[in-house]
Amino acid sequence: MGTVQQASPRSESLPVETLTPADMNRLAELFHARKFAEMENTASALLGLHPNSGFAWRALGAALRMQNKEALYALQRAAALLPNDSDAFNNLGNALRDSGRVDEAMASFRRALALRPDFPEANNNLGNAFREIGRLDNAVACFRRALAQRPGFPEANNNLGLVLQDVGQLNDAVASYRAALSVNPDFAEAHSNLGNALKDLGRLDEAVASCRRALELSPGTAKAHDNLLMALQFQSTIAAQDLFEAHKRFGEQVEPALKPHWPAHANSRDPDKRLKIGYVSGDFREHAVAYFIEPVLANHDKTQVEVFCYANSRVQDGVTARLIAAADHWQVCVGMSDDELAQRIRADGIDILVDLSGHTAYNRLLTFARKPAPIQITYLGYLGSSGLSAMDYRLTDRYAEPEGCDSYYTEKLLRLPDSQWCFRPQEDAGVAAPLAPLPALAHGYLTFGAFNNINKVSRESIALWASLLRSLPSSRLLMVALPEMRQSLAERFLAHGVAANRIDFCGKMTPGEFRRTLQQVDISLDPFPINGATTTCESLWQGVPVLNLVGERFLSRNGLSVLSAAGLPEFAAATQEEYIQIATTLANDLPRLAEIRTGMRERLKGSPLLDQQRFTRNLESIYRDGWRHYASA
Repeated sequence: MGTVQQASPRSESLPVETLTPADMNRLAELFHARKFAEMENTASALLGLHPNSGFAWRALGAALRMQNKEALYALQRAAALLPNDSDAFNNLGNALRDSGRVDEAMASFRRALALRPDFPEANNNLGNAFREIGRLDNAVACFRRALAQRPGFPEANNNLGLVLQDVGQLNDAVASYRAALSVNPDFAEAHSNLGNALKDLGRLDEAVASCRRALELSPGTAKAHDNLLMALQFQSTIAAQDLFEAHKRFGEQVEPALKPHWPAHANSRDPDKRLKIGYVSGDFREHAVAYFIEPVLANHDKTQVEVFCYANSRVQDGVTARLIAAADHWQVCVGMSDDELAQRIRADGIDILVDLSGHTAYNRLLTFARKPAPIQITYLGYLGSSGLSAMDYRLTDRYAEPEGCDSYYTEKLLRLPDSQWCFRPQEDAGVAAPLAPLPALAHGYLTFGAFNNINKVSRESIALWASLLRSLPSSRLLMVALPEMRQSLAERFLAHGVAANRIDFCGKMTPGEFRRTLQQVDISLDPFPINGATTTCESLWQGVPVLNLVGERFLSRNGLSVLSAAGLPEFAAATQEEYIQIATTLANDLPRLAEIRTGMRERLKGSPLLDQQRFTRNLESIYRDGWRHYASA
């Protein structure tokens, strides 16, 4: 349900003049030699002699920031003492953004640009700030200005690629990353981001190779690990044990330096106390994760639990507003370091901390690796292991992961009794509006829909769907695909004997447009071996049954999990032959398919998939059992 993206580090600048030429040369030598601790000491010594030297304050701030130390005060002093120095305001903007003060950061970058319009680093930094608050057109303009001012600027090309990827221009994003790498072939972040874009294009072997190259160049980069693991998840041929080993390597890379510093938790071990539950996510907004966590937050029994949400994003919308209203405490944690966030979680006295992101974008797994809470659980956002020994449990169900799957996780599996999914239809999902009639009744043929992200559509999926279309010669397929991918997809179907005029495409849609488009199809097709989840729920709510092929590993059994919770396990096929037979039977009995469509919403309303209170009570019971086990240890 989502992917990891990395912005390049912001540019730092040294003074163009200093107290003496010797001082300037010394600080410059230390900066370029990356001897930041020595640079910090030298600048501090100069300030002992000249406390009002803006240049020394600026050098001190740069040295502190490059060591991930608190640099804001030093850079504020520098800007105050150097009101006409564009570098001072650029560096101050970086420190303000690091501290989560994005509006002030943007004002500082703009001041730097007012002082020096031809300042590519400041344009690059301002673009990063615009991207952080979701103003993507402004971000693109800033990165393009930076590139006009410094052609080939690798960091600006990398960051431009990120925004192009955000808006679905994947081929252009790939070109931008490659442009960055043509100037700096050892640019680890660009290799990692290139891998992420290639994964979104379904070019998985290339994606894995790019992510591995990023890790060769920067072995300790957690986000490069995230991107590699995401790409591996989408490879249909990877063995479960190999995937598990790759996740374990992430934990083995990041945890050894942190584990000796895990705190002794002072939480009261009263087994029946009101539990403090913390949820950590970058997706508390219009996002798949929010669709499934909102019913939980809205239905928690506040006599039993106190809810804390740690939001790792500044983007807020109507969904965010509802989530804020449902939580007891809301903390935006963008700009907090992992140490700072861990300290805040400990100070809040969180008993059970729940990760909702896993290895997807905007995760805080490095905070979880610091073990800030006595019990830590991963759930929902990433359908696999965290790879961390600090993560105690993973929530799942018996359909997605029957007994025997536990050995592929660093966490202990906790199986919810009905399903791991609880879906709340969104307000604009046509809750009260009648469903459109079955399209096949008017058309005289079945229209299948394939609406998952294209990176889930494997070669095996296309081969099976082509067999389905050949078995029903009048049927058609409507797919979501970016324009640059449509010719290739049509050619792949043609290679399996399906003419291009039987495949229709649609592009990126708003949630409302997507739900209306679902009404144009008779049966949705779940891809494999990576199944959908949110798309399946949305399809069912629009009266459209979802045809699924059950696989062996977790991501191949999501569809079975959702369909079982919805009371529709008959649409989960054990074999490809059964898959085609289910569709053929319905094609030959359109009144039955129309009846299924008409009665779908009432069926869902009576199913565990939409029973929000039942799901939340089950979840709270699991939390309580876990806490009592901890309290008695």
